[in-house]
Amino acid sequence: MNMDERIKRINELYHKSQKEGLTDEEKAEQTKLRQEYVASVRGNLKAQLDNISIQREDGTIENLGKKYGGAK
Repeated sequence: MNMDERIKRINELYHKSQKEGLTDEEKAEQTKLRQEYVASVRGNLKAQLDNISIQREDGTIENLGKKYGGAK
């Protein structure tokens, strides 16, 4: 299942939960899919930060991935 399919399924489960409620299995699936999505977003953000460096006024270069990417 690719990320687009996972997002679609997350939305389907959300709308179903608002209309009629979810079974325990669906709640577990929703939780798992949301966790995978958040992990994917964080990984993508860290990858982007790894490619950004800022040169400070004193001439030092600071990589944003090292500064912000490791924080949890």
